[in-house]
Amino acid sequence: MARCTAPNRGHRTASGRANCPACGGRGGYSPYSPTYSSYRGNYGGGSYSGRSTRNKKASWSSPTSSVYYTSAEIRTLTPVRENVEKRAIIPDLRDIFLCHAWDDRKESANELHDLLEENGVSVWFSEKDVLLGSSLLREIDKGLANSRVGIVLVTPNFINRVRNEGIADKELSALLARDLLVPIVHNTTFEKLREVSPLLGSRSGLDTNEEPMKNVALKLAELVKVEEEFA
Repeated sequence: MARCTAPNRGHRTASGRANCPACGGRGGYSPYSPTYSSYRGNYGGGSYSGRSTRNKKASWSSPTSSVYYTSAEIRTLTPVRENVEKRAIIPDLRDIFLCHAWDDRKESANELHDLLEENGVSVWFSEKDVLLGSSLLREIDKGLANSRVGIVLVTPNFINRVRNEGIADKELSALLARDLLVPIVHNTTFEKLREVSPLLGSRSGLDTNEEPMKNVALKLAELVKVEEEFA
């Protein structure tokens, strides 16, 4: 029996499918084709991305949690979670420091901030935590020092700011010095991020191209929630 060549050639084009000895241009589904991936995404446990299925619970998830992760997300977030637990003994820390481009403060950054707060997360957000007349860089330093986790909202605006060495770049440098950083890619890609910040782009994170912002906020809320035994 002829075997499908999708793992080697892929069926992303009609010619690739036509040259396959198994499919032979008959329009059959290949487990590596976009059509089949979309089909799978409508059935079975968890949503389906092109890279992995979200069907795992995190060890820090509550028994009643309805949030599912890919294996890659679990690997990425586990070291951050371990540091969150270590820092749980430090009093009066914010849960999350939100690093974002100034241009996003009224839209995507504000949306993520609101979603996090709706899920019981305390957020350091420049729009509410930097008073008029204060030194922005000094307030950023204080915010970083007094937060359990830093998240970076990576958008086209953020990438432009980093390219031009704006305030976002200074926040990013401070965050990269700590192993408490989660990039959140929104309306762009990790590939474009790596063009301006290979170090940040080399870190895995969460991606709103693969799931809604509200799901990302739920995962972050689970990540920073610490039970009384750790507090």
